[in-house]
Amino acid sequence: MLAVRPYAPTDADAWDAVVAESRNGVLLHRRGYMDYHADRFTDRSLIVERRGVPVAVFPANVLGKTVVSHGGLTYGGLISTHALRAESTLEAFGQIGELYRSLGVDKVVYKAVPHVFHRYPAEEDLYALHRLGARLKRRDIASVIALHEPFRFTDERKRAVSKARSRGLAIHPNNDPTDFHALLSDVLRKHDAVPTHSLDELRLLQSRFPEQILLYEVRHEGRLLAGSVAYDFGRVVHTQYLATSDEGRRENALSLLLAELIAFYAGRHYFSFGISTEQEGRVLNGGLVAQKEYFGARGIAHDFYEWVL
Repeated sequence: MLAVRPYAPTDADAWDAVVAESRNGVLLHRRGYMDYHADRFTDRSLIVERRGVPVAVFPANVLGKTVVSHGGLTYGGLISTHALRAESTLEAFGQIGELYRSLGVDKVVYKAVPHVFHRYPAEEDLYALHRLGARLKRRDIASVIALHEPFRFTDERKRAVSKARSRGLAIHPNNDPTDFHALLSDVLRKHDAVPTHSLDELRLLQSRFPEQILLYEVRHEGRLLAGSVAYDFGRVVHTQYLATSDEGRRENALSLLLAELIAFYAGRHYFSFGISTEQEGRVLNGGLVAQKEYFGARGIAHDFYEWVL
């Protein structure tokens, strides 16, 4: 018999233990990551227990009468351990719906964890959503390389990497994100955008997860040409941010950086570049997705469901 209850700050350790044991939880779902921007969201996260033992968690926030899983995360949904199976997942979703209805919620926007981030199959949630009448609300496309399968760079990318190496360029880790954040901000400003994380937030997250949030840079005579903030999820390495300067573009610095990272993490299962869609998936940025495909990446879906309670 399952029980579903609201998360409380005193549950943080138990929550993180579930994420660590889960089939589909990653760094993003740990409370130390979720709570860095707790002031921006009204938390409505839930814990699923069996006989008092947590077996799943549900990262979520509420906005008006809508719960999102989670508004501050790329994806969320039900993060479940092996203890939760198909029938018990249906039971958990039934209780989640009842609890949210009792709190005045009339809709849940569910941001499913893409399968490549699963450590073990964990799509019982999608079946439960189907049974509950949820509809696909949004679909983004992200690009990943399956590192254990054959893949290849285009000839153009190979030449770009060779040119960069011939110029003596190389990548180096850096614990100080100041210069990179400034470059990233400058690049995004040209597209009327800003980084998801402020410099202080990025520093905070690096300090909390120094072995999982890593900055790599390519410099020439001290000038920053290109950089990437990589999230090391274990099975998957994800490039959370990529940026290059005008000089770096001329010198093929970003191509070199990506080639070196892909080689460095070759023992993992997937190398993730993130999404290339805009306007809630209705527009594909063709130039952006092509740049990722030049390295051998191909598409996976990031799905959002709307569950009316």
